[in-house]
Amino acid sequence: MRMALSTADADLILTLGLGIAIFAIPSVIAAFADGRAPRAGALGIVVSGAMILWAFLGSPEGYTLERIPDAVARTLARVLNR
Repeated sequence: MRMALSTADADLILTLGLGIAIFAIPSVIAAFADGRAPRAGALGIVVSGAMILWAFLGSPEGYTLERIPDAVARTLARVLNR
């Protein structure tokens, strides 16, 4: 089942999902180190995982590991050039 997202939308969702994961993973590690429940970090990981999966399923041509840096670069260039 493919969802109809444009390449730019899928790239944006992927980039946001990866950005959330970058902040969520250290949050989980810090919570475990402090002996706390990693609630916020776990929520961040779930949200980022869902966004990354959505982008993978919604991209018209799909993603490979080699294409992910290009997708992030395209998204950042599009945002910074506005």
